[in-house]
Amino acid sequence: MSVQPEFEAEISKTQQKQLMHNLQVLGEALVALPVAKLKQIELPDNLREAIMDAQRITAHGGRRRQLQYVGKLMRNVDPEPIQLKLDQWNGNHNAETARLHRLENWRQRLIDDDAALSEFLALHANTDVQHLRNLIRNARKEASLNKPPKSSRELFKVLREMEE
Repeated sequence: MSVQPEFEAEISKTQQKQLMHNLQVLGEALVALPVAKLKQIELPDNLREAIMDAQRITAHGGRRRQLQYVGKLMRNVDPEPIQLKLDQWNGNHNAETARLHRLENWRQRLIDDDAALSEFLALHANTDVQHLRNLIRNARKEASLNKPPKSSRELFKVLREMEE
């Protein structure tokens, strides 16, 4: 009876290259971000500095080398949370899309039905009721007069802020 040695699952060289390429592409996406969004992502200091340097470099060869360096530094970082945040900003995130649809649904219900306000207040007790009623009334008025939906947009913004 022969005992077969247990082999650890090894990654082929091709798969390693593909992983490194994916990290480099993710690093390039980080370099393309504005500074304000870049600050919202938790990154090691050396990676953040390398990304900032890559944003400043304009020479093609220097920028390419810096992007490769960013890709190298990305090997020490868990790419999953970074990719999720980028997907969320790009609108590819299913949960974010569902959340926005839910908020849009609430906004429409609040504008169309008076009973929806009491239902909403039961779910969100610490709400500025007067401000919410004001926005709903103004949104209804704008809709009836075929004006731009300024209050409706403001209502959506308030709903989004309350959920966050």
